[in-house]
Amino acid sequence: MSMFSTGILVLTSPLQTLPLRIAPVLSSAAQLVDRTLYVHLQPGLNLSSGSQPRPAFMPPVVDLSTLIARLYNNAADVCGHLDVRVLLTNIRAQPAACSGTTAPNSPFPTPQPLFHCPEVVLTDFAPQDPHQSRQVKQCLEKYAGHCYVCRPGISSVLLHPQPAKQQESQDAARNGDERKAEPMETYSDVVVGGTFDRLHGAHKTLLSVSCLLANRRFVIGVCDQAMLKKKVLKELIEPYSVRVQRLREFLQDTKPSLQVEIVPLEDPFGVSIVDPLLKCIVVSEETRKGGEAVNKKRIENGLPLLVLHEIQLLKDAHRDEIEEEKISSSSLRSRLLGTLLTPPKDPSHLPPTPYVIGLTGGSGSGKSSIAKQLEVLGAARIDCDKLGHEVYQLGAEAYHKVLREFGSEILNEDKTINRRALGAKVFGNQERLKCLTDIVWPEIALLVKRTINRAREEGKEVCVVDAAVLLEAGWTDLVHEVWVTIIPEEEAVVRITERDGISAEDALRRLQSQWPNGKQVEHANVVLSTLWEPEVTRKQVLKAWKLLQKRIQQKKER
Repeated sequence: MSMFSTGILVLTSPLQTLPLRIAPVLSSAAQLVDRTLYVHLQPGLNLSSGSQPRPAFMPPVVDLSTLIARLYNNAADVCGHLDVRVLLTNIRAQPAACSGTTAPNSPFPTPQPLFHCPEVVLTDFAPQDPHQSRQVKQCLEKYAGHCYVCRPGISSVLLHPQPAKQQESQDAARNGDERKAEPMETYSDVVVGGTFDRLHGAHKTLLSVSCLLANRRFVIGVCDQAMLKKKVLKELIEPYSVRVQRLREFLQDTKPSLQVEIVPLEDPFGVSIVDPLLKCIVVSEETRKGGEAVNKKRIENGLPLLVLHEIQLLKDAHRDEIEEEKISSSSLRSRLLGTLLTPPKDPSHLPPTPYVIGLTGGSGSGKSSIAKQLEVLGAARIDCDKLGHEVYQLGAEAYHKVLREFGSEILNEDKTINRRALGAKVFGNQERLKCLTDIVWPEIALLVKRTINRAREEGKEVCVVDAAVLLEAGWTDLVHEVWVTIIPEEEAVVRITERDGISAEDALRRLQSQWPNGKQVEHANVVLSTLWEPEVTRKQVLKAWKLLQKRIQQKKER
Protein backbone atom coordinates (compact mmCIF):
# COMPACT_ATOMS: atom_id res chain seq x y z
CA MET A 1 0.00 0.00 0.00
CA SER A 2 1.25 3.50 -0.83
CA MET A 3 2.79 5.67 1.87
CA PHE A 4 1.43 9.11 2.63
CA SER A 5 3.29 12.05 4.14
CA THR A 6 0.35 13.40 6.16
CA GLY A 7 -2.84 11.75 7.33
CA ILE A 8 -5.80 12.43 9.56
CA LEU A 9 -7.14 9.71 11.83
CA VAL A 10 -10.84 9.94 12.78
CA LEU A 11 -11.48 7.98 15.98
CA THR A 12 -15.11 6.93 16.40
CA SER A 13 -15.00 4.27 19.13
CA PRO A 14 -16.70 5.09 22.45
CA LEU A 15 -14.53 7.14 24.80
CA GLN A 16 -14.38 4.30 27.33
CA THR A 17 -13.08 1.70 24.83
CA LEU A 18 -10.66 3.93 22.95
CA PRO A 19 -7.77 3.51 25.43
CA LEU A 20 -7.58 -0.19 24.54
CA ARG A 21 -7.69 0.51 20.81
CA ILE A 22 -5.20 3.39 20.55
CA ALA A 23 -1.96 1.40 20.32
CA PRO A 24 -3.09 -1.00 17.56
CA VAL A 25 -4.80 1.83 15.65
CA LEU A 26 -1.66 4.00 15.77
CA SER A 27 0.49 1.04 14.77
CA SER A 28 -1.72 0.44 11.71
CA ALA A 29 -1.74 4.14 10.82
CA ALA A 30 2.08 4.29 11.04
CA GLN A 31 2.27 1.75 8.19
CA LEU A 32 0.54 4.25 5.91
CA VAL A 33 1.73 7.67 7.12
CA ASP A 34 5.40 8.62 7.52
CA ARG A 35 5.48 12.24 8.75
CA THR A 36 2.44 13.89 10.37
CA LEU A 37 -0.62 12.15 11.79
CA TYR A 38 -3.49 14.35 12.93
CA VAL A 39 -6.06 12.77 15.26
CA HIS A 40 -9.70 13.90 15.26
CA LEU A 41 -11.85 12.60 18.12
CA GLN A 42 -15.54 12.00 17.45
CA PRO A 43 -16.66 9.05 19.63
CA GLY A 44 -19.95 7.58 18.49
CA LEU A 45 -19.67 8.88 14.92
CA ASN A 46 -21.69 6.61 12.62
CA LEU A 47 -20.35 6.46 9.07
CA SER A 48 -22.77 3.78 7.83
CA SER A 49 -26.17 5.23 8.74
CA GLY A 50 -27.00 6.19 5.18
CA SER A 51 -26.96 9.94 5.88
CA GLN A 52 -23.91 12.17 5.91
CA PRO A 53 -22.83 12.80 9.56
CA ARG A 54 -21.86 16.31 10.60
CA PRO A 55 -19.17 17.22 13.15
CA ALA A 56 -20.49 18.14 16.58
CA PHE A 57 -19.05 19.67 19.72
CA MET A 58 -17.79 17.35 22.44
CA PRO A 59 -17.73 18.57 26.04
CA PRO A 60 -14.36 18.50 27.82
CA VAL A 61 -14.49 15.61 30.28
CA VAL A 62 -11.87 14.06 32.55
CA ASP A 63 -11.82 10.85 30.48
CA LEU A 64 -10.84 12.91 27.44
CA SER A 65 -7.82 14.36 29.25
CA THR A 66 -6.78 10.83 30.28
CA LEU A 67 -7.27 9.59 26.73
CA ILE A 68 -5.05 12.28 25.25
CA ALA A 69 -2.23 11.41 27.68
CA ARG A 70 -2.64 7.72 26.79
CA LEU A 71 -2.62 8.51 23.08
CA TYR A 72 0.61 10.51 23.19
CA ASN A 73 2.23 7.89 25.43
CA ASN A 74 1.28 5.11 23.00
CA ALA A 75 2.43 7.22 20.05
CA ALA A 76 5.89 7.62 21.59
CA ASP A 77 6.03 3.85 22.06
CA VAL A 78 4.67 2.48 18.76
CA CYS A 79 5.23 5.27 16.20
CA GLY A 80 7.86 7.61 17.62
CA HIS A 81 8.91 8.72 14.12
CA LEU A 82 5.51 10.36 13.53
CA ASP A 83 4.53 13.88 14.52
CA VAL A 84 1.18 13.06 16.14
CA ARG A 85 -1.20 15.95 16.90
CA VAL A 86 -4.61 15.62 18.58
CA LEU A 87 -6.97 18.25 17.18
CA LEU A 88 -9.31 19.90 19.68
CA THR A 89 -11.35 22.37 17.63
CA ASN A 90 -14.51 20.38 18.27
CA ILE A 91 -13.88 19.99 22.02
CA ARG A 92 -15.62 22.58 24.14
CA ALA A 93 -18.62 23.05 26.38
CA GLN A 94 -21.85 23.26 24.37
CA PRO A 95 -22.16 26.92 23.31
CA ALA A 96 -25.47 28.62 23.85
CA ALA A 97 -27.43 29.24 20.68
CA CYS A 98 -27.82 32.90 19.82
CA SER A 99 -29.16 34.69 16.82
CA GLY A 100 -26.63 35.70 14.22
CA THR A 101 -24.04 33.20 15.43
CA THR A 102 -22.83 29.86 14.16
CA ALA A 103 -25.14 26.95 14.91
CA PRO A 104 -24.17 25.38 18.22
CA ASN A 105 -23.40 21.99 16.69
CA SER A 106 -21.05 23.32 14.01
CA PRO A 107 -17.46 23.48 15.28
CA PHE A 108 -16.29 23.91 11.67
CA PRO A 109 -18.25 26.72 9.95
CA THR A 110 -15.54 26.47 7.30
CA PRO A 111 -12.87 23.79 6.87
CA GLN A 112 -9.90 24.39 9.19
CA PRO A 113 -6.53 24.75 7.42
CA LEU A 114 -3.71 22.67 8.92
CA PHE A 115 0.03 23.27 8.63
CA HIS A 116 0.37 19.97 6.77
CA CYS A 117 -2.37 19.16 4.29
CA PRO A 118 -3.82 15.66 4.84
CA GLU A 119 -3.45 13.27 1.89
CA VAL A 120 -5.30 10.37 3.47
CA VAL A 121 -8.07 10.01 6.04
CA LEU A 122 -8.09 6.93 8.27
CA THR A 123 -10.62 5.65 10.77
CA ASP A 124 -11.17 2.94 13.35
CA PHE A 125 -14.83 2.73 12.32
CA ALA A 126 -15.71 -0.83 11.33
CA PRO A 127 -18.88 -1.28 9.22
CA GLN A 128 -20.94 -4.30 10.27
CA ASP A 129 -21.59 -5.14 6.62
CA PRO A 130 -18.34 -5.43 4.60
CA HIS A 131 -20.27 -4.43 1.48
CA GLN A 132 -20.72 -0.97 3.01
CA SER A 133 -16.98 -0.23 2.91
CA ARG A 134 -17.17 1.88 -0.26
CA GLN A 135 -20.08 3.93 1.11
CA VAL A 136 -18.31 4.37 4.49
CA LYS A 137 -15.11 5.56 2.81
CA GLN A 138 -17.02 8.13 0.73
CA CYS A 139 -18.79 9.31 3.86
CA LEU A 140 -15.44 9.53 5.71
CA GLU A 141 -13.85 11.60 2.94
CA LYS A 142 -16.75 14.07 2.93
CA TYR A 143 -16.65 14.30 6.73
CA ALA A 144 -12.90 15.03 6.74
CA GLY A 145 -13.32 17.63 3.98
CA HIS A 146 -16.08 19.35 5.95
CA CYS A 147 -13.78 19.67 9.00
CA TYR A 148 -10.35 20.34 7.48
CA VAL A 149 -8.73 21.59 4.30
CA CYS A 150 -7.53 18.36 2.68
CA ARG A 151 -5.75 17.49 -0.53
CA PRO A 152 -8.17 17.28 -3.48
CA GLY A 153 -9.09 13.67 -4.13
CA ILE A 154 -8.04 12.62 -0.64
CA SER A 155 -7.66 8.86 -0.15
CA SER A 156 -9.37 6.93 2.65
CA VAL A 157 -8.52 3.75 4.54
CA LEU A 158 -10.55 1.77 7.06
CA LEU A 159 -8.34 0.37 9.79
CA HIS A 160 -9.47 -2.80 11.56
CA PRO A 161 -7.10 -3.30 14.50
CA GLN A 162 -8.33 -5.47 17.34
CA PRO A 163 -8.01 -4.29 20.94
CA ALA A 164 -5.64 -6.26 23.16
CA LYS A 165 -8.50 -8.17 24.81
CA GLN A 166 -12.00 -8.07 23.40
CA GLN A 167 -13.58 -8.89 26.76
CA GLU A 168 -11.76 -5.95 28.38
CA SER A 169 -13.07 -3.71 25.62
CA GLN A 170 -16.63 -4.88 26.20
CA ASP A 171 -16.23 -4.45 29.97
CA ALA A 172 -14.90 -0.93 29.46
CA ALA A 173 -17.87 -0.03 27.29
CA ARG A 174 -20.32 -1.49 29.79
CA ASN A 175 -18.66 0.35 32.70
CA GLY A 176 -18.73 3.53 30.67
CA ASP A 177 -22.47 3.18 30.20
CA GLU A 178 -22.91 2.72 33.94
CA ARG A 179 -21.04 5.84 35.02
CA LYS A 180 -21.60 9.37 33.85
CA ALA A 181 -18.64 11.19 32.30
CA GLU A 182 -17.09 13.60 34.79
CA PRO A 183 -17.02 17.16 33.41
CA MET A 184 -13.73 18.98 33.31
CA GLU A 185 -13.46 22.38 34.99
CA THR A 186 -12.34 25.01 32.50
CA TYR A 187 -10.84 28.48 32.94
CA SER A 188 -10.65 31.68 30.96
CA ASP A 189 -6.86 32.08 31.22
CA VAL A 190 -4.35 29.25 31.66
CA VAL A 191 -0.54 29.37 31.99
CA VAL A 192 2.29 26.82 31.65
CA GLY A 193 6.07 27.06 31.51
CA GLY A 194 8.88 24.91 30.12
CA THR A 195 11.81 24.60 27.77
CA PHE A 196 9.80 22.96 24.97
CA ASP A 197 12.92 21.70 23.23
CA ARG A 198 12.26 19.21 20.41
CA LEU A 199 8.52 19.11 21.00
CA HIS A 200 7.67 15.57 22.15
CA GLY A 201 4.74 13.58 23.52
CA ALA A 202 5.00 14.88 27.08
CA HIS A 203 5.02 18.48 25.81
CA LYS A 204 2.06 17.74 23.57
CA THR A 205 0.13 16.22 26.47
CA LEU A 206 0.82 19.28 28.64
CA LEU A 207 -0.19 21.66 25.83
CA SER A 208 -3.27 19.67 24.82
CA VAL A 209 -4.62 19.37 28.37
CA SER A 210 -4.00 23.11 28.78
CA CYS A 211 -5.99 23.71 25.59
CA LEU A 212 -8.87 21.68 27.06
CA LEU A 213 -8.75 23.77 30.24
CA ALA A 214 -8.48 27.17 28.54
CA ASN A 215 -11.56 28.90 27.18
CA ARG A 216 -10.02 32.19 26.09
CA ARG A 217 -6.27 32.70 26.55
CA PHE A 218 -3.28 30.38 26.86
CA VAL A 219 0.01 31.87 28.14
CA ILE A 220 3.26 29.91 27.70
CA GLY A 221 6.57 30.85 29.29
CA VAL A 222 9.49 29.42 27.30
CA CYS A 223 12.86 29.07 29.05
CA ASP A 224 15.60 31.26 27.61
CA GLN A 225 19.13 32.41 28.51
CA ALA A 226 19.65 32.08 32.27
CA MET A 227 17.02 29.34 32.60
CA LEU A 228 19.00 27.08 30.23
CA LYS A 229 22.35 27.20 32.04
CA LYS A 230 21.82 24.05 34.12
CA LYS A 231 20.15 21.99 31.40
CA VAL A 232 21.82 18.73 30.33
CA LEU A 233 23.49 19.13 26.92
CA LYS A 234 22.26 22.72 26.76
CA GLU A 235 24.37 23.28 23.63
CA LEU A 236 21.98 21.03 21.71
CA ILE A 237 18.83 22.91 22.77
CA GLU A 238 17.06 24.41 19.78
CA PRO A 239 17.20 28.22 19.45
CA TYR A 240 14.40 30.09 21.24
CA SER A 241 12.91 31.27 17.94
CA VAL A 242 12.68 27.70 16.62
CA ARG A 243 11.01 26.43 19.80
CA VAL A 244 8.49 29.28 19.72
CA GLN A 245 7.68 28.71 16.05
CA ARG A 246 7.02 25.02 16.65
CA LEU A 247 4.78 25.83 19.61
CA ARG A 248 2.76 28.30 17.53
CA GLU A 249 2.37 25.81 14.71
CA PHE A 250 1.27 23.02 17.06
CA LEU A 251 -1.24 25.21 18.90
CA GLN A 252 -2.64 26.74 15.72
CA ASP A 253 -3.39 23.23 14.50
CA THR A 254 -4.64 22.00 17.88
CA LYS A 255 -7.02 24.79 18.91
CA PRO A 256 -6.97 27.86 16.64
CA SER A 257 -9.72 29.64 18.61
CA LEU A 258 -7.41 30.23 21.60
CA GLN A 259 -5.56 33.49 22.14
CA VAL A 260 -1.98 32.25 22.51
CA GLU A 261 0.72 34.35 24.18
CA ILE A 262 4.30 33.02 24.21
CA VAL A 263 6.82 34.90 26.35
CA PRO A 264 10.48 34.29 27.26
CA LEU A 265 11.05 32.83 30.72
CA GLU A 266 14.18 34.34 32.33
CA ASP A 267 13.40 33.20 35.90
CA PRO A 268 11.31 30.40 37.44
CA PHE A 269 8.17 32.56 37.70
CA GLY A 270 7.81 34.82 34.67
CA VAL A 271 4.38 36.34 34.05
CA SER A 272 2.63 33.78 36.29
CA ILE A 273 3.20 35.94 39.39
CA VAL A 274 2.17 39.29 37.89
CA ASP A 275 -0.73 38.59 35.50
CA PRO A 276 -4.01 39.24 37.38
CA LEU A 277 -6.17 37.54 34.73
CA LEU A 278 -4.61 34.09 35.06
CA LYS A 279 -6.83 31.46 36.69
CA CYS A 280 -5.01 28.13 36.36
CA ILE A 281 -1.46 26.80 36.03
CA VAL A 282 -0.85 23.32 34.62
CA VAL A 283 1.91 21.35 36.37
CA SER A 284 3.24 17.79 36.54
CA GLU A 285 4.14 15.71 39.58
CA GLU A 286 7.69 16.99 39.05
CA THR A 287 6.82 20.70 38.83
CA ARG A 288 4.00 20.89 41.42
CA LYS A 289 6.32 22.53 43.98
CA GLY A 290 7.10 25.18 41.38
CA GLY A 291 3.37 25.83 41.00
CA GLU A 292 3.02 26.18 44.76
CA ALA A 293 5.93 28.65 44.77
CA VAL A 294 4.11 30.67 42.09
CA ASN A 295 1.06 30.93 44.36
CA LYS A 296 3.20 32.14 47.30
CA LYS A 297 4.54 34.91 45.08
CA ARG A 298 1.03 35.80 43.90
CA ILE A 299 -0.09 36.18 47.53
CA GLU A 300 2.87 38.52 48.12
CA ASN A 301 1.82 40.49 45.04
CA GLY A 302 -1.82 40.71 46.18
CA LEU A 303 -3.11 38.45 43.39
CA PRO A 304 -5.60 35.57 43.61
CA LEU A 305 -4.25 32.03 43.82
CA LEU A 306 -4.07 29.91 40.68
CA VAL A 307 -5.73 26.53 40.47
CA LEU A 308 -3.00 23.89 40.17
CA HIS A 309 -4.04 21.30 37.60
CA GLU A 310 -1.64 18.35 37.77
CA ILE A 311 -0.97 15.91 34.93
CA GLN A 312 1.02 12.69 35.13
CA LEU A 313 4.46 12.32 33.56
CA LEU A 314 4.70 10.03 30.53
CA LYS A 315 6.97 6.99 30.91
CA ASP A 316 9.72 6.54 28.32
CA ALA A 317 9.66 2.96 27.04
CA HIS A 318 12.90 3.48 25.11
CA ARG A 319 15.12 4.97 27.82
CA ASP A 320 18.67 3.77 28.47
CA GLU A 321 20.91 3.95 31.54
CA ILE A 322 21.71 7.68 31.34
CA GLU A 323 18.16 8.80 30.55
CA GLU A 324 15.23 9.78 32.74
CA GLU A 325 12.28 7.44 33.28
CA LYS A 326 9.93 10.10 31.90
CA ILE A 327 9.80 11.25 28.29
CA SER A 328 12.05 14.30 28.33
CA SER A 329 13.95 16.67 26.06
CA SER A 330 17.25 15.88 27.79
CA SER A 331 16.82 12.20 26.86
CA LEU A 332 16.10 13.17 23.26
CA ARG A 333 19.22 15.37 23.23
CA SER A 334 21.35 12.52 24.59
CA ARG A 335 20.11 10.34 21.71
CA LEU A 336 21.49 12.89 19.26
CA LEU A 337 25.03 12.24 20.49
CA GLY A 338 26.99 10.38 17.82
CA THR A 339 24.43 11.07 15.10
CA LEU A 340 24.82 13.39 12.11
CA LEU A 341 23.30 16.71 13.23
CA THR A 342 24.11 18.68 10.08
CA PRO A 343 25.20 17.37 6.67
CA PRO A 344 28.90 17.72 5.82
CA LYS A 345 30.03 20.57 3.60
CA ASP A 346 30.93 19.98 -0.06
CA PRO A 347 34.05 17.76 0.04
CA SER A 348 34.85 17.99 -3.68
CA HIS A 349 38.22 19.68 -2.97
CA LEU A 350 39.30 16.69 -0.86
CA PRO A 351 40.35 13.21 -2.03
CA PRO A 352 37.56 10.72 -1.29
CA THR A 353 39.90 8.56 0.78
CA PRO A 354 40.81 8.53 3.50
CA TYR A 355 37.61 10.03 4.91
CA VAL A 356 38.92 12.61 7.38
CA ILE A 357 37.22 13.41 10.70
CA GLY A 358 38.30 16.59 12.48
CA LEU A 359 37.85 15.91 16.21
CA THR A 360 37.96 18.87 18.59
CA GLY A 361 36.72 20.01 21.99
CA GLY A 362 37.64 22.13 24.97
CA SER A 363 40.26 21.29 27.55
CA GLY A 364 39.20 18.34 29.71
CA SER A 365 36.42 17.30 27.33
CA GLY A 366 37.82 13.81 26.75
CA LYS A 367 38.57 14.49 23.08
CA SER A 368 41.81 12.50 23.03
CA SER A 369 40.24 9.47 24.75
CA ILE A 370 37.59 9.41 22.01
CA ALA A 371 40.31 9.71 19.35
CA LYS A 372 42.03 6.67 20.84
CA GLN A 373 38.77 4.70 20.77
CA LEU A 374 38.31 5.59 17.11
CA GLU A 375 41.88 4.43 16.49
CA VAL A 376 41.03 1.04 18.03
CA LEU A 377 38.03 0.83 15.68
CA GLY A 378 40.32 1.25 12.68
CA ALA A 379 40.92 4.97 12.11
CA ALA A 380 44.39 6.45 11.62
CA ARG A 381 44.84 8.95 14.45
CA ILE A 382 46.70 12.21 13.83
CA ASP A 383 47.70 13.87 17.13
CA CYS A 384 48.07 17.59 16.41
CA ASP A 385 49.54 18.21 19.87
CA LYS A 386 52.49 15.99 18.93
CA LEU A 387 52.77 17.68 15.53
CA GLY A 388 52.84 21.01 17.38
CA HIS A 389 55.93 19.87 19.26
CA GLU A 390 57.55 18.83 15.98
CA VAL A 391 57.24 22.27 14.40
CA TYR A 392 59.23 23.80 17.29
CA GLN A 393 62.14 21.38 16.85
CA LEU A 394 65.60 22.76 16.27
CA GLY A 395 66.12 23.51 12.59
CA ALA A 396 62.45 23.36 11.58
CA GLU A 397 60.99 26.20 9.49
CA ALA A 398 58.77 27.39 12.33
CA TYR A 399 61.71 27.27 14.75
CA HIS A 400 63.60 29.96 12.82
CA LYS A 401 60.49 32.11 12.32
CA VAL A 402 59.61 32.00 16.03
CA LEU A 403 63.20 32.82 17.00
CA ARG A 404 63.25 35.86 14.68
CA GLU A 405 59.90 37.09 16.02
CA PHE A 406 60.38 36.54 19.76
CA GLY A 407 64.15 36.69 20.30
CA SER A 408 66.83 34.37 21.69
CA GLU A 409 65.66 34.76 25.30
CA ILE A 410 63.04 32.04 24.63
CA LEU A 411 65.80 29.43 24.09
CA ASN A 412 67.06 26.79 26.50
CA GLU A 413 70.80 26.25 26.89
CA ASP A 414 70.67 23.50 24.26
CA LYS A 415 69.11 25.99 21.78
CA THR A 416 65.67 24.32 21.91
CA ILE A 417 62.65 26.57 22.37
CA ASN A 418 61.48 26.92 25.97
CA ARG A 419 57.69 26.61 25.52
CA ARG A 420 57.05 28.08 28.97
CA ALA A 421 59.15 31.18 28.22
CA LEU A 422 57.43 31.53 24.85
CA GLY A 423 54.05 31.23 26.52
CA ALA A 424 54.93 34.04 28.92
CA LYS A 425 55.67 36.27 25.93
CA VAL A 426 52.18 35.88 24.47
CA PHE A 427 50.06 35.41 27.61
CA GLY A 428 47.33 38.06 27.78
CA ASN A 429 48.53 39.72 24.56
CA GLN A 430 46.24 38.85 21.68
CA GLU A 431 48.40 40.60 19.11
CA ARG A 432 51.55 38.67 20.07
CA LEU A 433 49.57 35.42 20.34
CA LYS A 434 48.32 35.92 16.80
CA CYS A 435 51.90 36.45 15.61
CA LEU A 436 52.79 33.07 17.10
CA THR A 437 49.78 31.17 15.77
CA ASP A 438 50.25 32.72 12.30
CA ILE A 439 53.67 31.04 12.28
CA VAL A 440 52.87 27.73 13.92
CA TRP A 441 49.36 26.79 12.70
CA PRO A 442 50.18 26.73 8.95
CA GLU A 443 53.21 24.53 9.67
CA ILE A 444 51.09 22.08 11.69
CA ALA A 445 48.52 22.04 8.85
CA LEU A 446 51.27 21.00 6.41
CA LEU A 447 52.26 18.13 8.69
CA VAL A 448 48.60 17.09 8.95
CA LYS A 449 48.32 16.96 5.14
CA ARG A 450 51.47 14.86 4.87
CA THR A 451 50.23 12.45 7.52
CA ILE A 452 46.88 12.10 5.74
CA ASN A 453 48.73 11.34 2.49
CA ARG A 454 50.76 8.63 4.26
CA ALA A 455 47.54 7.14 5.63
CA ARG A 456 46.14 7.03 2.08
CA GLU A 457 49.25 5.20 0.87
CA GLU A 458 48.79 2.71 3.71
CA GLY A 459 45.21 2.05 2.58
CA LYS A 460 43.47 3.65 5.59
CA GLU A 461 39.75 4.33 5.04
CA VAL A 462 39.36 6.86 7.88
CA CYS A 463 41.64 9.42 9.52
CA VAL A 464 40.90 11.26 12.76
CA VAL A 465 42.62 14.63 13.17
CA ASP A 466 42.77 15.13 16.96
CA ALA A 467 43.10 18.93 17.19
CA ALA A 468 42.13 21.24 20.06
CA VAL A 469 42.40 24.28 17.75
CA LEU A 470 40.77 22.72 14.67
CA LEU A 471 38.15 25.47 14.43
CA GLU A 472 40.24 28.42 15.63
CA ALA A 473 43.02 27.53 13.19
CA GLY A 474 40.62 27.21 10.26
CA TRP A 475 41.59 23.61 9.50
CA THR A 476 38.06 22.55 8.61
CA ASP A 477 39.03 22.60 4.92
CA LEU A 478 41.30 19.62 5.68
CA VAL A 479 38.46 17.38 6.90
CA HIS A 480 35.22 15.89 5.60
CA GLU A 481 33.36 16.17 8.93
CA VAL A 482 33.80 18.06 12.21
CA TRP A 483 33.15 16.13 15.43
CA VAL A 484 32.99 18.10 18.70
CA THR A 485 33.31 16.71 22.23
CA ILE A 486 31.55 18.67 25.00
CA ILE A 487 31.15 18.54 28.78
CA PRO A 488 29.78 21.20 31.17
CA GLU A 489 32.26 23.89 32.19
CA GLU A 490 32.11 22.94 35.88
CA GLU A 491 33.01 19.32 35.05
CA ALA A 492 35.87 20.50 32.82
CA VAL A 493 37.28 22.60 35.69
CA VAL A 494 37.26 19.56 38.01
CA ARG A 495 39.02 17.39 35.43
CA ILE A 496 41.68 19.99 34.60
CA THR A 497 42.54 20.68 38.23
CA GLU A 498 42.88 16.94 38.96
CA ARG A 499 44.88 16.23 35.80
CA ASP A 500 47.21 19.25 35.71
CA GLY A 501 47.44 20.15 39.39
CA ILE A 502 46.40 23.77 38.86
CA SER A 503 43.87 25.91 40.70
CA ALA A 504 40.21 26.09 39.71
CA GLU A 505 40.69 29.76 38.82
CA ASP A 506 43.54 28.92 36.40
CA ALA A 507 41.50 26.09 34.91
CA LEU A 508 38.57 28.41 34.34
CA ARG A 509 40.82 31.03 32.72
CA ARG A 510 42.15 28.35 30.38
CA LEU A 511 38.63 27.35 29.37
CA GLN A 512 37.56 30.95 28.85
CA SER A 513 40.48 31.50 26.47
CA GLN A 514 39.06 28.77 24.21
CA TRP A 515 35.97 28.70 22.06
CA PRO A 516 32.90 27.95 24.24
CA ASN A 517 30.99 24.71 23.70
CA GLY A 518 28.06 26.47 22.05
CA LYS A 519 30.25 28.11 19.42
CA GLN A 520 32.01 24.84 18.65
CA VAL A 521 28.71 22.96 18.34
CA GLU A 522 27.58 25.50 15.72
CA HIS A 523 30.33 24.11 13.47
CA ALA A 524 29.79 20.44 14.36
CA ASN A 525 28.44 17.68 12.14
CA VAL A 526 28.57 15.23 15.06
CA VAL A 527 28.59 15.93 18.82
CA LEU A 528 29.84 13.57 21.54
CA SER A 529 30.04 13.88 25.32
CA THR A 530 32.17 12.10 27.93
CA LEU A 531 30.04 13.37 30.82
CA TRP A 532 28.89 9.91 31.90
CA GLU A 533 30.59 6.58 32.64
CA PRO A 534 33.27 5.33 30.20
CA GLU A 535 30.94 2.57 28.97
CA VAL A 536 28.37 5.19 27.94
CA THR A 537 31.07 7.05 25.97
CA ARG A 538 32.16 3.79 24.35
CA LYS A 539 28.59 3.15 23.15
CA GLN A 540 28.37 6.70 21.78
CA VAL A 541 31.63 6.30 19.86
CA LEU A 542 30.60 2.92 18.50
CA LYS A 543 27.26 4.37 17.34
CA ALA A 544 29.04 7.30 15.69
CA TRP A 545 31.51 4.94 14.00
CA LYS A 546 28.79 2.64 12.63
CA LEU A 547 26.80 5.59 11.26
CA LEU A 548 30.00 6.98 9.72
CA GLN A 549 30.65 3.66 7.98
CA LYS A 550 27.13 3.79 6.51
CA ARG A 551 27.73 7.32 5.19
CA ILE A 552 31.04 6.31 3.63
CA GLN A 553 29.42 3.27 1.99
CA GLN A 554 26.59 5.40 0.61
CA LYS A 555 29.13 7.80 -0.94
CA LYS A 556 30.88 4.87 -2.63
CA GLU A 557 27.60 3.64 -4.10
CA ARG A 558 26.71 6.97 -5.70
